[in-house]
Amino acid sequence: MTRSVFGAALMFAAFCVTPALAAKQDFELVNKTGYDISHVYVSPTKSNDWEEDVLGKDILEDGDSWDIVFERGDKTCKWDLKVVYADDNSSAYWRNIDLCTVEKITIRYNRKSDTTSATFD
Repeated sequence: MTRSVFGAALMFAAFCVTPALAAKQDFELVNKTGYDISHVYVSPTKSNDWEEDVLGKDILEDGDSWDIVFERGDKTCKWDLKVVYADDNSSAYWRNIDLCTVEKITIRYNRKSDTTSATFD
């Protein structure tokens, strides 16, 4: 019982402090593709490397969202995003996204055209 109360207090404190500490590139990734996503990569547009999977060992299930958080001191605004589907390892990517002006990215898959699209809010 003590752990639950402490955990709830910690979550509340993190929620209250997070906006002040948030980097301007932080965004929410929403999966509305109809498929689970096994890997998400975010790297500076200038980079030749996708860097590490921000999901780690987790899966971004269809209908769920994931908060992608940057270090506060990072000043780069232009980023690339790549997602990899869990079922067949196919991928989709977007380049040159201005994350300093985007708070939410929603990705969708169209079965008829076999394309993945994204909206940037």
